[in-house]
Amino acid sequence: MNKIKVLVVDDSAVMRKSLTDILNSSKIEVVGTALDPYIAVNKIKQLSPDVLTLDIEMPRMDGLTFLRKLMIANPMPVIMVSAFTEKGALQTIQALEYGAVDFILKPRSDDAQERERFSTELREKVLAAAQIKSDRFTAKSREKAIEIEEKFTADVILPKTISKVRTTHSDVIIALGASTGGTEVIAQILSNLHENVPAIAIVQHMPEKFTEAFANRVNNNSKLYVKEASNGDRLYRGTALIAPGNRHMLVRADTNGYYVEINDGPPVNRHKPSVDVLFRSV
Repeated sequence: MNKIKVLVVDDSAVMRKSLTDILNSSKIEVVGTALDPYIAVNKIKQLSPDVLTLDIEMPRMDGLTFLRKLMIANPMPVIMVSAFTEKGALQTIQALEYGAVDFILKPRSDDAQERERFSTELREKVLAAAQIKSDRFTAKSREKAIEIEEKFTADVILPKTISKVRTTHSDVIIALGASTGGTEVIAQILSNLHENVPAIAIVQHMPEKFTEAFANRVNNNSKLYVKEASNGDRLYRGTALIAPGNRHMLVRADTNGYYVEINDGPPVNRHKPSVDVLFRSV
């Protein structure tokens, strides 16, 4: 079995070494590293990696600009390495729109548990990214990458004041769950639904800060009312509730219909929120 070839792109020598040490294993080989996108372009041509890990903040060219160019010229699976900040969350959601298949948070501390979390997640995400079919990166994906900056309207400066909040009870609940590569799929599904569909409950495996940024971006591109769920939110028709990061979300019912419960229980199969928890509650 051939090893998955990875190119690590990061301006930090410490981070490049750390990622290399973590990834090199029986199934994965780091075939090269690059400290900026310009070097990365040449390494991609020379080494033909299966997966790229990409830092966002880099000199000469930032990761988002490079990603957008890469998805036009040479689409491939890219995993963003992101900081746990509000700015990092917004940049990461934008990267997923540009075509990145997933992201991972840089370790928030140097304790053993956090290092183990990062190492395990990184290897799993690289293995999953390598399995994403090549048709995920077709000409259609390239066209989307080219069009992204042309789709902005006055809404980015002054959002419309028309309320999308719904109050019609839903007798049917749609439950969606996704992990690696799922953000784009969920965004596409919601952007193509009409405003009177049954209520939708969604778990996307994402950390806190990131789910709110994701919900806001999807809401801006959908006829539905999309928001990060709060405890007790009602599931109305035309509404999509996304589980908040680091919290489980369950569907509950009372005499007035369906609503969501936000739960701070332990991770399930290392995920919090967990798709399994949502589906079992449904």
